[in-house]
Amino acid sequence: MAVAWLMGELPQGRIGIGGAALSAVRATPAAAEARLELRDVDRMLGEIAALHGAGSAARRARQLAALFAVCTHDEQEFLAALLIGELRQGALEGVMIDAVARAAVVPVADLRRSVMCAGSVAPVARAVLSRGAQALGEFALTLFRPLQPMLAQSADDLPDALERIGRAAFEWKLDGARIQVHRAGADVRVFTRQGNDVTHAVPEVVEAALRLPVRGVILDGEAIALRPDGRPQPFQVTMRRFGRKLDVAALRATLPIAPYFFDCLHLDGEDLLASDAVTRQRALVATLPDSLRAARIETDFAEEAQHFLDAALRAGHEGVMAKALDAPYEAGRRGSAWLKVKPVHTLDLVVLAVEQGSGRRRGWLSNLHLGARDPATGSFVMLGKTFKGLTDDMLAWQTERLSALAIARDGHVVHVRPELVVEIAFDGVQASPHYPGGLALRFARVRRHRPDKPASEADSIGSVREIFAHASAPRE
Repeated sequence: MAVAWLMGELPQGRIGIGGAALSAVRATPAAAEARLELRDVDRMLGEIAALHGAGSAARRARQLAALFAVCTHDEQEFLAALLIGELRQGALEGVMIDAVARAAVVPVADLRRSVMCAGSVAPVARAVLSRGAQALGEFALTLFRPLQPMLAQSADDLPDALERIGRAAFEWKLDGARIQVHRAGADVRVFTRQGNDVTHAVPEVVEAALRLPVRGVILDGEAIALRPDGRPQPFQVTMRRFGRKLDVAALRATLPIAPYFFDCLHLDGEDLLASDAVTRQRALVATLPDSLRAARIETDFAEEAQHFLDAALRAGHEGVMAKALDAPYEAGRRGSAWLKVKPVHTLDLVVLAVEQGSGRRRGWLSNLHLGARDPATGSFVMLGKTFKGLTDDMLAWQTERLSALAIARDGHVVHVRPELVVEIAFDGVQASPHYPGGLALRFARVRRHRPDKPASEADSIGSVREIFAHASAPRE
């Protein structure tokens, strides 16, 4: 429980407590002496989470007030931040992995591998802290238990990617929804990048997996909706296939979706996570037809890579991925083995607050306050604001979404739980005395909302500083 809470996670998930309910109990007098134990608080939160039906909101409020009444001031502050996501959910995972490894006296790489297979830190921490290093053997790659996806850093351009990686595999970067497909015999399940089971929503993916000549497999890829001419639909259109309430048959008829896979993590009883990318690619080629694999070349020539990038852009895709040939699959890591190359700078940032619109945008939440993740503190560093690039449909969607995330209001500014990620295009990074990180984005504009991506996978302030340092360095 301590590990989960320190990362801003509640084992119970959402328990029906929002900003209004917390505001009502903040005036509760604090206890003078700390007497609560973790199990006490966990039990009380579980009781609150179990309340449903008529009158449940009032009962939750009473039980929350009873809990706050036996908390010290510091405990009240911690609990309030935990309940509304102000502890920056997931942003401290790397720090907690290092801390648990040190406390348990186990190699951090071994612990990280177990967390990768378990999908979260808390169960691994409980096992290794209670039973020692041998308990890590319990956490192996398991079919139908989704892994965290391997992530990528950004490269300035193709020469930068080749300089950092050397000879590399280049793949078209598709603007789709990340999926992970598990199959054992006739059973297939499809998971999102956040580990949600969306099998029912994508029957085309299930059917494609069942046609493969394998007994068991785990595949990493993208699902994307294509136009009749083969060009990709906008990301928001693809995401309609993953909505909560679906008429799957009707959507499939009007908005078919196609899977493209770029990695094989398990094949017929053999785990491939520790294998290099070349070995995993051989497994992919032996298992999947060309029609199910992302376009790919291997080269160390910038000219050849540029032709490949040009072809991806002509086909309507975002750019290319450059992948080191000798790298294992590092689930949940944004390492330097995978680099994304796009024709414009983009960052995935988190919405910290939003402003009420004016003029023709009156009634909508418009101007976004954007922050980059700070792994050292678990907080977010504001980099600027923007309302550019937002269509009316995007404004309507973000107004509904951010209203649900609201935790406080200050005049025309609505502060929100830092959960919604947006992809921001920008022309550069400049020094700025107006923001705490000393940096601001130039000509930032919204490309798309990323409800599929958690805040823990947003770009870090370190990435922003690297872009600024690279642009400021003297050129030969």
